[in-house]
Amino acid sequence: MWKKYRIVVLAMLLSCQGLAQWGGQRSFEFLNVPGNARLAALGGINVSLVDKDINFFFSNPALVSDSLAGVASAGYQFYVADIGQSAFAYAHRFRSVGTLAFGVQHFSYGAITAYDASGLEIGSFKSSETALVMSKSHQVSNFRIGANLKAVFSTIAGFRASAFMLDVGGTFVHPTRNLTVGLTFKNLGVVLSEYSETSDTKIPFDVQVGATFKPQHMPLRFSLTAYNLVSIANPYDDANDADNNPSSMDKLLRYFNIGSEILLHRNVNILLAYNFLRQQELKTANSRGSGLSAGAAIKIKAFDIAFSRSSYSVGNGAYSFTVSADIQNMILKKRIL
Repeated sequence: MWKKYRIVVLAMLLSCQGLAQWGGQRSFEFLNVPGNARLAALGGINVSLVDKDINFFFSNPALVSDSLAGVASAGYQFYVADIGQSAFAYAHRFRSVGTLAFGVQHFSYGAITAYDASGLEIGSFKSSETALVMSKSHQVSNFRIGANLKAVFSTIAGFRASAFMLDVGGTFVHPTRNLTVGLTFKNLGVVLSEYSETSDTKIPFDVQVGATFKPQHMPLRFSLTAYNLVSIANPYDDANDADNNPSSMDKLLRYFNIGSEILLHRNVNILLAYNFLRQQELKTANSRGSGLSAGAAIKIKAFDIAFSRSSYSVGNGAYSFTVSADIQNMILKKRIL
């Protein structure tokens, strides 16, 4: 059973032949998988949440400021079987260039059984993909702009590909209201090496825009993010499926991710989200799929801990755990003592 699920997840991440807006297959899809628990709990997509969280520069490079210098983070996301993703992030302030953020995303597909053309088992192979990220942002009044430079490497069943990519993002922070707006152009770049001489590797370019708002007298914060904006064609609208005839509202909702936070305490947040497209793309004849995500962010002394669960139709869902801390401040305090 787990072998079947492993292949399903691998196919979902590596190929998107059913996505009409992309018109074909794309590689490096692991870049669109949330690399930290808080983002996963918010539906996996958010370009506007301005908070003290080092991990959000993966989504929008303009979400990291100088105040995060010295903060480090590590996390892991558990999928089915032995499939998982690990992520690391750290921001450091340099005298010459200011604060730079560094990150690593590593997605492992575990051990996959290999078969020959006749169906005979011939062993197993391991596959994984990795992104090395460096980020820089700059503040101008209520606006902040930033850029991520990414070196991406993929190894699938012995075939290797690499690419160089760029994220460009910006945020606007309202001077008086608790409102932020974000815009990101993700995965601009070029393929450096192909999987094979006949492969045609495509980069998962996307445009995402969103807003985060907290009502003045309510312990709630809401985020609405639009994504897959590179084409007007409707995602996962299969023209060959006679029973698939989505309404206009159905098509519109597939471009939005809705996230919310319940601010129970200054050190405790409950996170809830709904991603309509995820539910539609994982829907089967025997299952409606699920686009729900939930989690919590808790601050315990010097550590910020977040965990989440994202529901899928294959198995029990994905679980994420992330811990971060101001390493620089901890070291300084130790020296003082």
